[in-house]
Amino acid sequence: MLLGSQLRRLREARGVTREAAGYSIRASESKISRMELGRVSFKTRDVEDLLTLYGISDEAERESLLSLAREANVAGWWHSYTDVLPSWFPTYVGLEGAASLVRVYEVQFVHGLLQTEEYARAVVQRGMKGASAADVERRVALRLERQKHLLDEKAPEFHIVLDEAALRRPYGDRDVMRRQFQHLIQVSERPNVRLQIMPFGFGGHSGESGAFTILSFPESDLSDVVYMEQLTSALYLDKREDVAQYEQALKELQQDSPGPSESRDLLRGLLQLS
Repeated sequence: MLLGSQLRRLREARGVTREAAGYSIRASESKISRMELGRVSFKTRDVEDLLTLYGISDEAERESLLSLAREANVAGWWHSYTDVLPSWFPTYVGLEGAASLVRVYEVQFVHGLLQTEEYARAVVQRGMKGASAADVERRVALRLERQKHLLDEKAPEFHIVLDEAALRRPYGDRDVMRRQFQHLIQVSERPNVRLQIMPFGFGGHSGESGAFTILSFPESDLSDVVYMEQLTSALYLDKREDVAQYEQALKELQQDSPGPSESRDLLRGLLQLS
């Protein structure tokens, strides 16, 4: 996805059509589209030819992009879980793992990176009706594996605005919810985590379009990506004007929500009521 996004940006900047790009690598227009969406593997020769077509002659820049091509062809740890994942989600897991900053607005339930194991199991069981117990456990295992990234040496900054609705909606029994609240309080004190709660009392706010995630990457020339899940697919937006609108919406959500300390107090209040 990262390389595909870069290749699309370079092609459009050069005014090259997908058809012309496909011709240059002895392929169809649809293959260029699939490459730019990160849905096919990348042959080094094809990437080299496209970079030449797009006027990229600087060796350092070429090598940077070619290294992305080599990395894209190496299966990540999450690929062993693809049998229990929707087709669009492995791409997201790869992007999440490469991001240096993850910004989120969530409304339906506690975000996957912050879920306890038993809360995650309740969410997965609700979302995978009819799935075998083994498949449910594999999906939960993937979620727990993703969480390790928040704890390692290269952990990203994780900024989340969690709607109070997600905390009021029970997944699992009262004990599961209590332990989930306790976990949120603990994890919100980590230096790389900024957790804010958007309270019911605020009323309408800028998150009216629903949950979304903005991923930012350490490489300055890589564009941010907005990710949104739908019922049968997901959207990945990386055009500057699209990303800017979601950044503004999240900025307003952050400004309108209580800060991390006050949000922890709100969680403690919910814990006492549960």
